[in-house]
This record gives sequence, structure tokens and C-alpha cells, in this order.
Amino acid sequence: MTTVDQHTMREAFAVHLNDALDQDPRVALVLAAISRDLFDRALRDYPDRVVNVGIREQAMVGVAGGLALTGFRPVVHTYGPFLVERPYEQIKLDLGHQDVGAVLVSVGASYDNPAMGRTHQAPADVALFDTLPGWTVHVPGHPDEVGPLLAGAIAGEGRVYLRLSTRSNARPRPVTGEFVPVRHGSLGTVLAVGPTLDNVLAATEGVDVSVLYTPTIRPFDSAGLRAAVDSTAPNVLVVEPYLQGTSAAQVAEALADVPHRQRSIGVRRDLEVHAYGTPGQHDEIHGLDAAGIAKTLREFLAW
Repeated sequence: MTTVDQHTMREAFAVHLNDALDQDPRVALVLAAISRDLFDRALRDYPDRVVNVGIREQAMVGVAGGLALTGFRPVVHTYGPFLVERPYEQIKLDLGHQDVGAVLVSVGASYDNPAMGRTHQAPADVALFDTLPGWTVHVPGHPDEVGPLLAGAIAGEGRVYLRLSTRSNARPRPVTGEFVPVRHGSLGTVLAVGPTLDNVLAATEGVDVSVLYTPTIRPFDSAGLRAAVDSTAPNVLVVEPYLQGTSAAQVAEALADVPHRQRSIGVRRDLEVHAYGTPGQHDEIHGLDAAGIAKTLREFLAW
């Protein structure tokens, strides 16, 4: 087994993918310079299925589409903006329109590295995947959740997006593909996506609400949300670490026949942040810190 410290999601990804490359000749990897050092041995040992195209992100996705057409299970990896936004046309055509599978794995999330500037931020990535059919989207909240999510993605044949972050909850939660109940209350339901859970738990301490957790946001677990709402007041707050309101339509559809209220907290749509700072400071700007979540929840519940 590859021995790499797994204290970050990116390092956990490298450990599990290097092992998959050793064990499964179907697995291929396409890089665009980012994280190359984590795959030096694989680049040397498997030159026919581990490729570094350099900073040519559109070509990176096109190469993955070609590998998929020839029977490989390609994994594609770089920073979120260069994986989703820049080669969006190739994702749409070379993967989606060709109807071939791939596993896209990003780092950087919405603002993991504010010092790198707006070029390295991708808060709209999950919303973009919602414009394309057939994508599974995972947003792990802890490095230990990365392995099972990646293994499941590689074992399948579909199109999967795995969104890694430097942000992490204190401990891993079950990876089931369903919304996991964490707390039960009577005033409403708060859905925490991926690494937002710890802030949600801090914000809801002493508040009589149910808390659900998920590292898999697509497909959306409509049945899990419905079950939670059936046992509490029909007030739903979604806390998501990307563009605010990305799952609003899914909540509305899941509860189409239930009178309900909903609200979302995420990266603000009404503001372009012209600042560097730290991830925590950006959380405060967007109301994704514990204090901001608590304030929104109090206003929402009039509590």
C-alpha cells in the first residue's frame, strides 16, 4: 500500500488512487500539473494510463473521454476552476454527449486558498454540474470519507464529481449515499453538506431542530429529507459550502406536496468578494461560520 500522510483530503485521495492504479489496470489518471508530485511513481510505472498534459485543461478532459471510449476508467484531477469551469464544453461534449464515464476530482473548493485569488475559487462548480444530466456529486466532510467515495466512484461506470477541500469536520460520518440524521428536533430541519457540519452543529447547539448530514448531494436524497420533515415542522435550512441555493430546486421538488418554508446558506450570489484573507474570514462574509449560521437560523425560525 502507498504510504502517504492522509491528514488532508488531497493526500487521502492520492493514497487511495495510487492503490487503485496498482490493483486495477482499468484505472487511468489524467493530470494538468496540479498534484503531480503525489503521483510520480504512477507516472513512471504506468505511462500508458497515467498522463500529465500540463496546463491544458480542455485537453485533459478530452483525453479522459478518449480513455473512457477505449475501456479505461479515467480519473481527472486539478483545481476546481480548471476542472469544471475552464473545460466545461469538453465535460458537456467529450463525456456527457459521448455518454462515457469518468471521475473528476477537484481541490480548492469555493475558497480554500484565498491568497491565490479568484482564479483558484470555484463556488459555482456544483451548480454547473446541475446543468448536465447524469452526474453524481460527492462533497466529503472529512479525509476518511474520501476513500469509500472514491472507491465507489471507480467501481462504477457513470460520471462522478468528487469535490475535495482543505476544510474538514472533526470526525468522519457514515458514507451511505443517504442523508444521515445527526440530531432530532421539532422546529425544523437543517441539512449540512460536507465540511459545513461542525459549524452547523455549533450553530444549532441548544436549538430544537433536526440536523441531517450528507457527503453526497447528487443524487439528492429526497426520501431522506421527506422523512425528516415528516417528523418535524416543515422548515428546511440547507447549509452548502458552494453557491447559495444550489439545492433549492431539489428541496422544492422533494416537498412539492408539502406546504413548507426553505432557506439556503452558501456562497453569496449578490457579492463579488475583492479580498484575500483566510477561509474563515470568507466564511464570515458569506454567513457560513457558526455565528452566521446561527443568526440566519434564528431569523428563519423567528426563534
